[in-house]
Formats: sequence, C-alpha cells, structure tokens
Amino acid sequence: MAYQNAGFYGLAGWKFIALHFKHFAMQFEAKKRTICSFLLVISLLNSVRVLAYPPDISWWLTTGNQVSLLQKQNTPLVFGSNANPAVVINVDSTKKYQQIDGFGFALTGSSALVINQMPAANRSVLLSELFGRFGDGIGISYLRISIGASDLSPTVYTYDDLGAGETDEALTRFDLGKDKATLVPLLQQILKKSPNIKIVASPWSAPAWMKDNNSMIGGSLQAKYYGVYAAYFVKYIQAMKQAGINTEAVTVQNEPLNPNNNPSMSMTAEQQLAFVKGYLGPAFSKQGIKTKIIIWDHNCDNTSYAKTILTDAAAAQYIDGTAFHLYKGDIGAMGQVHSAFSEKNLYFTEQYTASDGDFGGDLKWHVKNVLIGAVRNWSRNVLEWNLASDAGYGPHTQGGCSTCKGALTISGAVVKRNVSYYIIGHAAKFVPPGSVRIWSNQEGNLNTVAFITPTGGKVLIVENDGSGTLSFGIKFNNNVTTATLDGGSIATYVW
Repeated sequence: MAYQNAGFYGLAGWKFIALHFKHFAMQFEAKKRTICSFLLVISLLNSVRVLAYPPDISWWLTTGNQVSLLQKQNTPLVFGSNANPAVVINVDSTKKYQQIDGFGFALTGSSALVINQMPAANRSVLLSELFGRFGDGIGISYLRISIGASDLSPTVYTYDDLGAGETDEALTRFDLGKDKATLVPLLQQILKKSPNIKIVASPWSAPAWMKDNNSMIGGSLQAKYYGVYAAYFVKYIQAMKQAGINTEAVTVQNEPLNPNNNPSMSMTAEQQLAFVKGYLGPAFSKQGIKTKIIIWDHNCDNTSYAKTILTDAAAAQYIDGTAFHLYKGDIGAMGQVHSAFSEKNLYFTEQYTASDGDFGGDLKWHVKNVLIGAVRNWSRNVLEWNLASDAGYGPHTQGGCSTCKGALTISGAVVKRNVSYYIIGHAAKFVPPGSVRIWSNQEGNLNTVAFITPTGGKVLIVENDGSGTLSFGIKFNNNVTTATLDGGSIATYVW
C-alpha cells in the first residue's frame, strides 16, 4: 500500500501522507460551510415566518347545547396571508378605549353562607378554581358585596340596628355584626387566593331609624341624617380595612328608584346629589378615604338621573362614575352617559339569570347584551348576580328574589356550575385587570369585543347570535385565519 510503503522510505513518504490529509480536510471544511449555510437559511426563513405572522390562536368554546363548556379546543387556528373569507372580524390594537378593572359576581350574604358551609378542603379547591386564572381557574377579579343585608341575605340587617324610637347619631353601636361570621372570613380566604381583587360595596338600605318610614322596605333617608349616614359609610370602609379588606368603590344606593325590595330605600337624583355633594364626598375627603364613589346603580332605561348629578360640578368632583343594571332599557344608555361625561367611568354591576331560564337563551342574551354590550359601551367591569345559592335559589329575605340563580348551586360539597359561571368565565379567565379594550367590528349575527392584555396578548370574544353555523375570518395585522362557530355559541380566541 502507498501509505504503508511511505512509512518505510523517510520524509518523502510522510509528505505524501500529509498532502492527502490536507486535501481531505479542505473538502470537509467546504462541506461543513455548505451545511452551516443551509441551516442558517432555514433559521432565517423560520424567523421571517415568526415576524410575518402572529402566533397561532388558542380558543375556548361554550355551546348553547352544553356539549362544550368553556372547553379549550384541540386544534389551534393558524394565521396566514392566503385566507379570503367572505365575513371578517378585524382586530386593531392601535385603536384603544377604556381600561378594564375586572369581571365577576356579587358575593351576597347567601353566597358566603353556602360556600362557608362546604367542607374546608372542598371550599379551598373551589376558591382556587374561582379566583385563579390558570389550569381550571376562571380568574374572577371583581366582586360586589352589600353594605348590610341585600335581598339575597338570610335575614335583614344593617350595622346599626336599634329598637323602636332609638337613635344613634354618634354611631357608637356600629358593628359589622353578622358579616363577621360569614362574609368577612370568606373574603379573607379569597384575598389569599387573589390579593388584588377589587370590591365594590352597595347598600340596600340605611338603618331604619334614619329613614322617614322607620322601615327597611322603601322610605327615604331623612335629610337630618345625611351627615350621620356619610359617617356610617366611613365607619364601614374603616372596619373592613381593619379586617384586611380594601373597598375599591361604593355605590351610593342599590336601585334607588325601586322601593319594593326587602331591604330597599328610595333616593331621587336630587337627594343623591345633595348627599354626595354636601356629606359623603366631603366625609371621604376629610378622612383621606380613596374609595371611589359611584352613582345611580340601576337600570339602563334612565340616563337623566346620572346626568342630573354629574352636571353639578360641586358634586361631580367627588364622583368616579356611574353604574348600571339591565332589567329595563338598552345597554346603549351607558354609551350615552359616556358621550355626555367622557371623563367619568362606567360600571356594570348587576344582572341575574332566572331559575326558569334556558341555558342557551341566557348564554346568548347575557353575552351579547351584558358581557359584550356593556364593555363596548365603555364599562370597566361586568358583574353578574350572584355567585352562589342553594338548590332553592336562596337563602333570601322575605320578599327578596326567589328566582335568582347563582353561578354555582351548592349543596354541601357538591357544586353545580350554571350558565353565568361560563358567561363570566369567558372573559375573566383571559382578560386580567389592566387590560384595555381595542377595536373590533361586528358582522351580522357575530357580536364581538376585543382586548389587549398588560403583557401584550390579544383576546377576542365572539358570540354567534343566530341559529346557524357561521364561518368567518379573524384578521390582525393583515393576517387572517378562518374560524367556525355554531349558532348560539360563544368563543374566546387568544393569541
């Protein structure tokens, strides 16, 4: 062999071997450069693909027939440039609107009672599901509670109840009372799961001795007790703070034009204006209380109430915004108030699903009008009524709502998830506080609302209000994907 013989013939043989190895090394280096260049091209092409197209869309679906319930779909949607669907939902993150404070429920006295009656381990698991955003969590981020009893409390009470003929203008007998046994401990547990949850508190009635009919049903707050009642609000906020619970906002009166509930209290726009301007606002200011003051807290059939108050600059300086319900009127009323007072915020604080309601019908109506409708009309939050009840839609006061279905029906350790659980879940799980509504169009039976999250993620909620299946495009930054949604269904798309 040549190289074997070279080994025996001195320097010339070794030069012969070196020459062959050099030639081999040069060929190897050339091939290596070719391979590296090829890999670099592939990497660059992948980078171009990433830059050209947004991430694939993950999506969650709830159908009116309950086959799918806030269920993540196995096949993501892929953005591209070739799709050309006839109907397109455009999402534009350069057009921004209001910031979102959160989505959630009313945590009534009855809700607190039935949740507290669960075994401790089961209750802890449930609270993680309700207030966590990951895994099975739905991420509730906003709660409404009552100052004293609501009609979905086991009994009627305030924090300063007295005997006939007694008064307590110094509020020396003020005490959170019954709420210290149920509501406050539960809120403390919730805060361990969700420390930044926002809470709005609403009174159904002032103590009876402050009212002109000395009753917890109807009647009005006597003007001579305006100052005392303002101090009552201050004491409430301070007492909750001492228990570790921050009150983000208060509404001045739940449903001030409904004197028929138990409890309830009438309050005209002129009375609320006088109370806020002369007493509640100054009391908060004097005590350094940052809790927001929200007016109205009633239906969308009345915009003049809010306008009467907000037109008064001396009162408006203390007011953060206006809250609405939708048992009457059109959700567009919120937009009308925004147009007149764009510097003030808007909130949606109550809507119940009925015990005799149909899952599919309630899903469509609430998502279209409340979840999507309120936010498209500038609401910073959406709250459904109420979080939990027992199998008999209670407990409730005598004359209180006997058909209000909770998001949860709880019997001991058994939890049934009802339609409003999924209504709120489709937003709360994906749209954290601090998100901002961005522009999206509506097409025919497709109702939509879109958001950008604090981390830059995009969220699109779509409801098919028709009865038939619809195919449509989702377009973002000139890239399109095609989606299909059955009639009566709701989907949340995330990318």
